[in-house]
Amino acid sequence: MDAEQKWPDTLWIVRHGQSAGNVARDLAEAASLPRIDVAERDMDVPLSALGQQQADALGGWFGGQPPSAQPTVVLTSPYLRARSTAERVLAAAGIRREALTFVADERLREKEFGILDRLTRSGIAEQYPELAEQRAHVGKFYFRPPGGESWCDVILRLRSLIDTLTRDHRKERVLIVAHQVIVNCLRYLLERMDEAQILAIDKLGDVPNCSITSYLFDPAAGRHGKLVLDLSNFVVPLQQAGAPVTSAPDMPAAPKS
Repeated sequence: MDAEQKWPDTLWIVRHGQSAGNVARDLAEAASLPRIDVAERDMDVPLSALGQQQADALGGWFGGQPPSAQPTVVLTSPYLRARSTAERVLAAAGIRREALTFVADERLREKEFGILDRLTRSGIAEQYPELAEQRAHVGKFYFRPPGGESWCDVILRLRSLIDTLTRDHRKERVLIVAHQVIVNCLRYLLERMDEAQILAIDKLGDVPNCSITSYLFDPAAGRHGKLVLDLSNFVVPLQQAGAPVTSAPDMPAAPKS
């Protein structure tokens, strides 16, 4: 059975720490402003001070695990807030970046929101009422804003990423650091969900910053073994370190259905 294993031994999927965009979004929503005030490109938005603290707390938790339970591969979104989270996790864990495989993979980038980028809920309703109506009718899983992506578009690129996992990282311990939609879409693929199942999970609440969703390879599952969910939105590392838990939507995200 082991000779047929195509999956990593362990897969951790982590949402980046709180970003300056998350903070700006909260302020804009609270003031009922139409637009989020962030100067940088979305891919250049940095971690907030709290986000840095969260990443360090998560790294401390990984550093407290035995070497056999630490990552051997890190795959990160190239966006600054995710890449910085991954780098701080390794530094706080005492894991040298040179000691493992570290790849910034564009397939893990944030969902692209097109013309809705940087708009708040009220801003979308005010500037693009027809799109708000279309989204409400079609649903967030299939709705694609002009110039942006639907969840299905994100899932399509993640199918290719999973092919890379099974080709290049079998039997490894892989840490993925990315974004909220990426966490949910990977769950959709790995747990073989349908639209209703993943949207039901999404409606339960936002994925906490620096939380862990993890999978362990079970050789007895499926025909040839598969990854089985172990932890979901695990925030104990933050709580143990006294780092506040936050779960604001990512900065450019359209409103939840």
